[in-house]
This record gives sequence, structure tokens and C-alpha cells, in this order.
Amino acid sequence: MSLIDQIESDYIAALKAKETEKVSVLRMLKSALQNEKIKIGHDLSDEEIIKVIQSQIKQRKDSIEIFAAGGRTELADKEKVEIEFLSAYMPEQLSDDELTSIVKAAIETTGATTAADMGKVMGNVMPQVAGRADGGQISAKVKELLS
Repeated sequence: MSLIDQIESDYIAALKAKETEKVSVLRMLKSALQNEKIKIGHDLSDEEIIKVIQSQIKQRKDSIEIFAAGGRTELADKEKVEIEFLSAYMPEQLSDDELTSIVKAAIETTGATTAADMGKVMGNVMPQVAGRADGGQISAKVKELLS
């Protein structure tokens, strides 16, 4: 079953089960996916769907920081629940050891030696870990290994 079919199936099941929070999150996700489909002009592949989901998760993480800074913990908690719902559609995340080995291999491949070469390494790593690691996490690992 494709990712879009899984999302649709889960949306219908949540509607029937009257899970209002999940329905709301999936409705927003479906809307974002439809907007992306219109923007690029073709049906979305699973990789493109994952990018949209990553974007939705990042928006919610940013909101959590803002709500927490403003003392609105109830809204931050709501965003955390939404991230849990969205994370169910993401591929399994890489462990720290797996990410380290991928970054080390990229450093060797690109011949990077200093932090100035970070762009080369990131360009090599990102396609390999698409959807399986957060960009900030990857960036931190590259900085750590290049210094």
C-alpha cells in the first residue's frame, strides 16, 4: 500500500472512530499534500510525501518552541501530539551509530578536512538519509566529525 493510500485509510478510520485530534491532523496533512501536488503538477511519490510530512513536523516543532517560550504549555502539548501522529508515516529513523558511519563515509568520499568543506559532505549525505534523519542532527554530526 502506498503512503498516500495509508494516510487516506487512516483518515477514514479516524473519522469512523471519532478521533477528532487525529482527523484534524490528517485533514491538514491531506491539504498540504494536495497543495504540493498542485504546485508540482503530478501525483506525489512516497519520497515527495515524506518531504511534506517532514515540513509539517518541522512547523510543529517551531510552534512548540514559540508556545513554550510564551508559557502556553497546553498548545505546545497539542503540537507534540500532532507530531506523534505525523511521525507514524515517516520511515524508521537512523540510529546515531548509523548516521555516524554514513557521515564518515561521506567525509572520505568528498575528501573533506575542515568545517569549510561542510557543504560538500552535507550534499553527499542528505540524499542517502532522506527522511530518516533530521537535517539539524545531520549538520551537528558533520560539524562534530569535521572538527
